[in-house]
Amino acid sequence: MTEPGPRPRVLVADPIADEGIALLKQEAEVDVRTGLSAGELREALAGYEALVVRSEAKVTADALSNAGRLQVVARAGTGVDNVDLEAATERGIVVVNAPRGNTIAAAEHAFALLVALARHIPRADRSLRGGEWRRRDFMGAELRGHTLGLVGFGPIGSEMARRALAFEMNVVAHDPF
Repeated sequence: MTEPGPRPRVLVADPIADEGIALLKQEAEVDVRTGLSAGELREALAGYEALVVRSEAKVTADALSNAGRLQVVARAGTGVDNVDLEAATERGIVVVNAPRGNTIAAAEHAFALLVALARHIPRADRSLRGGEWRRRDFMGAELRGHTLGLVGFGPIGSEMARRALAFEMNVVAHDPF
């Protein structure tokens, strides 16, 4: 019977949920080092097989030049605009992301802002904190029967539409892509 090889080392360079860290620790040695400067990230990458980032860490060609063991850069979120894809490809480093990882959170946040604006919640909050309460000024409008226009009907736009329909809104969308 052969013994398993050494566990891969993973550097988590941006804050991610504790649950994500726990999952990684089941399979790898994990170091969480957030807020690294470009130089610190470059030096750190020499000792890792995997790198996990969100949006803050910039994975540049310079950083990757010192990443001799690095096999994968995982972006915990949509897009990979903070990773130099050309440099990663030249070094045989796979770059992956989680394109739908924050879809629900983004749609819920956007819809919450929509409700807040329709009901004048920011103005009412400022008024109340200022010691006033002019209820009639802050009644707002019901969303039911109003039309929500969406530019883009990808994952987030379609989740926004689902929420709008639950509020009995009309939905129109345009997706140029």
